Amino acid sequence: MSEKLVDEDPCTICFCLAFAILYPHSPNPEFYSMKTRLPIIWIALLTGLTVHTVMAEHMHTLQCRHMAGFRAGPASFLQRYAPHRLVDIKHFALDVTPDFRNRRVAGTATFTFHPILKPLEQLRLDAVNLEVSEITSAAGIATWENTDKELVITFSKPVPAGQKTILSITYAAEPEDGLYFRTPEMGYDPADAHIWTQGETIMARHWFPCFDAPNEFFTSTMTCRVPKDMVVLSNGRRAGEKIDPATGLKAVTWEQEKPHVNYLITLVAGHFRKLEEKHGNLSLTFWTPPSDFANAANSFRETKQCMEYMEKEIGVPYPWAKYGQVCVQDFNWGGMENTSLTTLNAYTLFSTETENIRSSQGLVAHELAHQWFGDLVTCKDWSHIWLNEGFATYYTHLFAGHKDGRDDMLHGLYRDLKRITGRRNDTTAMVNRKYNAPMEMFTVYGTLSYTKGSWVLHMLRSQLGPDLFRKVVKTYLERHRHGNVVTEDLRSIIEELSGNSFDRFFDQYVYHAHHPELKVDYSWNEKSGLAKLSVAQVQKVDENVMLFEIDLPVRFQVGKKSIRRTLRITRKSEDFYFKLESAPGIVRIDPDLTVLAKVSFSPPNKLVHAQLEDMEDAIGRIQAVELLAKKKDKTTVGKLRHALSNDPFHGVRLAAANALGGIGNDAAFEALAASLKQDDARVRRQVVSNVGSFYKPAALAALREVLKKEKNPAIRASAISSLAGHGDSEVNPLIHDALDSTSFRHQLADAAVSAMRKQDDPANIARLRKALEADHKKFTSRGFSNGLRALAYLARNEKDKSGVRDFLTGHLDSLRKRVQQAAIDSLGQLGDPRAIAVLEKFTAGQDSPRKKSAEQAIEKLRAGRKPVDDFKNLRKEITDLKKANEALSKKLEDLRKQFEATIPDKAKPKSIPKVGKKPGSRK
Repeated sequence: MSEKLVDEDPCTICFCLAFAILYPHSPNPEFYSMKTRLPIIWIALLTGLTVHTVMAEHMHTLQCRHMAGFRAGPASFLQRYAPHRLVDIKHFALDVTPDFRNRRVAGTATFTFHPILKPLEQLRLDAVNLEVSEITSAAGIATWENTDKELVITFSKPVPAGQKTILSITYAAEPEDGLYFRTPEMGYDPADAHIWTQGETIMARHWFPCFDAPNEFFTSTMTCRVPKDMVVLSNGRRAGEKIDPATGLKAVTWEQEKPHVNYLITLVAGHFRKLEEKHGNLSLTFWTPPSDFANAANSFRETKQCMEYMEKEIGVPYPWAKYGQVCVQDFNWGGMENTSLTTLNAYTLFSTETENIRSSQGLVAHELAHQWFGDLVTCKDWSHIWLNEGFATYYTHLFAGHKDGRDDMLHGLYRDLKRITGRRNDTTAMVNRKYNAPMEMFTVYGTLSYTKGSWVLHMLRSQLGPDLFRKVVKTYLERHRHGNVVTEDLRSIIEELSGNSFDRFFDQYVYHAHHPELKVDYSWNEKSGLAKLSVAQVQKVDENVMLFEIDLPVRFQVGKKSIRRTLRITRKSEDFYFKLESAPGIVRIDPDLTVLAKVSFSPPNKLVHAQLEDMEDAIGRIQAVELLAKKKDKTTVGKLRHALSNDPFHGVRLAAANALGGIGNDAAFEALAASLKQDDARVRRQVVSNVGSFYKPAALAALREVLKKEKNPAIRASAISSLAGHGDSEVNPLIHDALDSTSFRHQLADAAVSAMRKQDDPANIARLRKALEADHKKFTSRGFSNGLRALAYLARNEKDKSGVRDFLTGHLDSLRKRVQQAAIDSLGQLGDPRAIAVLEKFTAGQDSPRKKSAEQAIEKLRAGRKPVDDFKNLRKEITDLKKANEALSKKLEDLRKQFEATIPDKAKPKSIPKVGKKPGSRK
């Protein structure tokens, strides 16, 4: 994590301080009055004057703090790079005891390392709000400083380069991040009590001291002490278990004997039950809290087949001692690929009632692929995270193709293609060093890291062919195993094994932003027998986006012949001619889906109709459906209806249902209503949703019939959500019954909450609040949070909001972060200015999602507040500003005295104005 600019350079502190004083923007003019500004300017000038003279020794000390530890200083303000490694950590051992009741952890962290190049005077570790009590080392510790962000250790004598050194740190923590408790005190089932950790990106520092960056590999040991009836899971192989007679706790030790990076360290401990099978001698385990165990097998069932496929396709044996998957409550992500032990969100679990609507296959495959891509080899810094996430995403598609067929794989890639090409303001390259925080590479730029990264690999595999691509991947992994990789490592191996240059490819798609946007027009000249394709690149070309040079495949279907050609696109616009025996019946652009490009192509209706009937081309049929969706004539609706009822591929039927829903006329409704009996539950749910989008008595009747006959809870939930908008008196009993019902993870009640929000009827306020109060244990954290937001939305226009405000305020102290966050957001939505005072209590302290949400809620409330409300609060705000000014004046006076004390007498000015004195006054 890079630090703020003002932490790097005292000169910068002075400049920023003086600049702020000379160019004030305070709402209170007195705050920057000349009598206040002048002494600050004096101090700023004196500070700048002495940085290179009197305070040279102080500067040397400050530089040592930043540069003599594990890493040499923070990243650049504008660009993010991997930190320096001044030492090589060989082994890291952690011995921890979690305190479940108080949600604290105590531990000892032991590092075995040696300096790499130079003698080491100081060592710096990432450590956020850790309570360090003791640091020991045979090398001798002179001093140590805990800043709540880092731990700076000064050795008695510099540690020689290459000398093995062991350092132990005893500490305790009450972590806000990194390690998470799920206990009865927080509202979780007592039988499910557990803890789990999350290291990626830089969260480990919140619960143990570490080198928290992905460019250091080491072996590790994890020992955790828990009550006897609990399970402990961690990286590597289980190395031992014993009962501590002094405490009665069970100490379980895990050894990860192969090197990995810090963010992949994991600890999960608590009450869990296990499923297990074998892949050769490799143990495959799946753990869930006891309350979820009944559905564990549904999510575990693809693991063995996926492992067999990955080893064969990748060509490198699974690299770790075991493979475990553990489901935990309210995990922040879908899953996390810790070495040999993946953490999964319990939301991946599902009941068999949902048929094929729910599946853990994609999540299981993604996290398993990470055991090679991200764990065996790890990106050197976060700018290259696509090498982790892109590979894992692509191998998920490959496994789908292996297990479910090529059409399924292409369908997944096609959905991703639309996601990528649908992005607006796409001016950021996939390898991007200008992020503010590492997590942005997963959130703000996640589509690039995951989806575009996967597509880049798909293009490479399409160009190289499957066999050469496998050879490239195998070489890449074996050459860099247990080490770091950057994008150039992959490119160089591709060029080495193929003999071809891929500079342009990587420059266009990886180091520059966006993709080609191609407008393609087709015409046929019967007289000359020539098919003409005109191609124009219409993307905006600038310093971020290139004019692309690509090979674009096309296919002409002439009678029973399939004729393939390639267009070499190099210009802004070009025309291509092809001599054919007769006019083609189908013209397909990129028929095998191998080019990442946004293609706009609308062939004549006759060709589109023929494309819809081509049973050898599922993606072509989907694209034909999407073209027909722009029309509303009887012929079009008839063809879509036929596709919805008869096409062999579910992806085409899904597209047809959506197209008919979008057309929205009576004929389209009749086509949907006649197609409700679908064998594939995914299509059945989509048809129900599209039927529910119509406002007509027949639509309501169809939804009623679905609720009467349908057993699948996911489809029933879709129908319930669609009830909103129909006559309230008719649908309210159905919605209210769903709200009071019991279902797996309370999904029917969740749908009822969604419907109530859409209805926007204040008459539902009391009923919804009662359900939230009475059934809060039935709701998941996510479902209950959505309920709070819906309640605030329904009450936002009420005159008396006090009851709802009090109910929401009662959840501000929830120990479930998701619920607390929802309560804060909901108070902002409610629009009651009387909530400002309590929300202000959450705006203090370090930056956090909670603080940001509270600030946004207050801003929303103040923006909607009447002028009279502002006058009521004006006096308080002025009083607060006066107090702040008084505190600032005192601090400035203290600073003046401190600086005066550090300046030699001969260097002191004859007089330094005191804070609060008029210009020209003397001491």
